[in-house]
Amino acid sequence: MDTTTQILLCLLLPLLGTCLGAGMVFLLKKEMPARLQKALLGFASGVMIAASVWSLLIPAMEMAEEQGTPAWLPAAGGFLLGILFLLLLDTFVPHLHIDAQKPEGHVSGLGRSAMMVMAVTLHNIPEGMAVGVVLSGMLSGNAVISTAGAFALSLGIAIQNFPEGAIISMPLLGTGIKKARAFLYGVLSGVVEPLGALLTLVLTAQLSPILPYILSFAAGAMLYVVIEELIPESQNGDHSNIGTIGAALGFALMLILDVALG
Repeated sequence: MDTTTQILLCLLLPLLGTCLGAGMVFLLKKEMPARLQKALLGFASGVMIAASVWSLLIPAMEMAEEQGTPAWLPAAGGFLLGILFLLLLDTFVPHLHIDAQKPEGHVSGLGRSAMMVMAVTLHNIPEGMAVGVVLSGMLSGNAVISTAGAFALSLGIAIQNFPEGAIISMPLLGTGIKKARAFLYGVLSGVVEPLGALLTLVLTAQLSPILPYILSFAAGAMLYVVIEELIPESQNGDHSNIGTIGAALGFALMLILDVALG
């Protein structure tokens, strides 16, 4: 497999996961059961936590050591900047979380469905950045990030995008939207990932010295989403242990993918 094919595969895998998840609107006749939704939200959070550590923070520290920089500096600095970046987006971009009644961000004229899609789109921005910066590290020839490691990250994000695609599309059916349109909204929420990954790849291709910071930045952005949104939603109400079990399974799966393939 040539390099161009490898890059395209890594860019498009996460979007494929979202599309397959959104396609559940054609298979399920009613809203997703609350317990299943909790399990899937927990699973997604577990995958993102593991990816942040094994695919982003640890490589960032190893790269920093190779450059003669204290390992903690880019890891902590980039991580906190990633948190701040998502905090700003969360504060200013209008969006509405699943099962929430009050939208967040600036007041806008967007409808409920559009703001729900915006909420998931915000989730997907850091995931796209993570794929892009890992691909950039792979293309730079850095021994810390292998082709298999980049593929493992893309595959892990694709797997956790399956429940995310279903979780955004299924609730839209309850708002009176037809299945085809709900599917389209789910797909559109995932388009930001390959676009964000490609943009990040282009911007960081010539910036090898700051790759450790950008890797950590992506990790911080991903963990913001997990802590602020995915975990609270998976733990809300009854049967919170289902979300916890889902998180454990997601974390273990991503750990295995990264260690086995990376």
